[in-house]
Amino acid sequence: MSIKTFKGKMAHLDVLRIRLSTPDGKTGYMIRKFEAIGTSPSGTTQESTLQCFTNLEGGIGATATATINFDNPQLLGVVYYETNSGTADFGGQTIIFDATKFNQDIYITHASGGDAINFYLELEQVSLDLNEATVATLKDMRGNYTNKDP
Repeated sequence: MSIKTFKGKMAHLDVLRIRLSTPDGKTGYMIRKFEAIGTSPSGTTQESTLQCFTNLEGGIGATATATINFDNPQLLGVVYYETNSGTADFGGQTIIFDATKFNQDIYITHASGGDAINFYLELEQVSLDLNEATVATLKDMRGNYTNKDP
């Protein structure tokens, strides 16, 4: 098992592309950790929503939003971060759909009241057989895959 990590700071409405695609598509990934912390957690009041997608509605020029839609089949994980400088409140919630394997680039979006946030993303690298690689690639290319029964 190989782990790849990514970290960085995102401003309000930032969209970050993480390049993962390979020529043969047989290298896949699954999210293991997706965490966030404000740039000044004890000194500010902040609410932030980070989301990780396999594709963005509206393409590369898409704008980040705080609206979370679990019916979106492109959504891989969500981090909601909240802190209040006037009290001891500090917390957040991370939701990861870790059973989802993907082999194409992914996108992280950040929406807040204007504050920047730090993120940490940990991906587990997995080998995909030809069928899994084909399904993962087509699912990402089509952008309309759903795992719901018809």
